[in-house]
Amino acid sequence: MKTLICTVGLLLLLTVYCTAMPNAFNEIAPGSCCFEFYTGRMPQKQIISIVKTHSSCQEQGFVVTTAKRGEICVSQNLNWAQRAFNQQQVIRDE
Repeated sequence: MKTLICTVGLLLLLTVYCTAMPNAFNEIAPGSCCFEFYTGRMPQKQIISIVKTHSSCQEQGFVVTTAKRGEICVSQNLNWAQRAFNQQQVIRDE
């Protein structure tokens, strides 16, 4: 009887641990990081979306999505990229 109770308790503990693990993993894992950066300029009208890289990435940047080039990484230090990101935030807040 004690063995049965211990086994059931262990199974319940493993079930709780396994279902909680993916949520915890998502909170600490970076979404996307950039390792190479595009250094050119991108016209605002070509940008579909622009998002910041995760704060735990070694290099901070933006992931820019365009119709022609797909996703590219650019530095957060580029003025045009910062303006495009800020403009997108204003549009979302409206």
